[in-house]
Amino acid sequence: MNDRIVGLQDWYASPPGRYLLAWEREQLDAAVADIFGYHALQLGMSELDALSNNRMPHRWLATATPAPGAAIVTDFAALPFPANSLDLVLLPHALELASDPHATLREVERVLVPEGRVVICGLNPVSLWGLRQKRAHLYRRLGFGRMFMPQEESIGYWRLRDWLALLGFEVEVARFGCYQPAITSERWLRRFAWIDRVGARWWPIFGAVYFLVAVKRVRGVTLLSPAWKAARGLVVAPASIAGRETLTGSKTNMRTTD
Repeated sequence: MNDRIVGLQDWYASPPGRYLLAWEREQLDAAVADIFGYHALQLGMSELDALSNNRMPHRWLATATPAPGAAIVTDFAALPFPANSLDLVLLPHALELASDPHATLREVERVLVPEGRVVICGLNPVSLWGLRQKRAHLYRRLGFGRMFMPQEESIGYWRLRDWLALLGFEVEVARFGCYQPAITSERWLRRFAWIDRVGARWWPIFGAVYFLVAVKRVRGVTLLSPAWKAARGLVVAPASIAGRETLTGSKTNMRTTD
């Protein structure tokens, strides 16, 4: 797993890697800005500070191997947090690098509070980049060495949605991005910038990367409003079975009907 992470870090420093990171940073900054709570966790990708735009008081970066800025080094399938303790978990390509992505997703569901959010970024195998990645795997098997992108297992968008549904998540936001070919030239990437506008309109599901936000739903759980939201001076009286009550300030007027 260490070699795969090192290879991915090198690839993110290339022109297509920076292009992908820029798109993901834009999506992440917009998504996490409006998610509130107390505890947020990012799994993997120390190159991307995905929680910088979030205002939760407690934010951590967890990685599988020691990395700059990482507060926790852990197996993603065994997080050192109690159940129902985190309000937000970010997985920027963490499932692709995990040895057991399904177990990682189950662990995320365990540590999230009811109505907590998970934000996921992943490479789309049904795209130009996905086809190039498959070709790179074939070249490696034929003995041509590492080419194009670091080896990792892409998890399809629809497959991921099935996993989330089985774990009780409901997808709130889903979008695709990065329609340009994975060209290694910065100049040619700028020339192909128009493809992003055309692709988002005419073939949206074929973007090189997908982004989604899902909320953990728990049946039978009712969220209580904070006590400070209750109106001061309001006396709550039980409703009369035989009549109807109206509450005005601290006085109760009851009218009984026949």
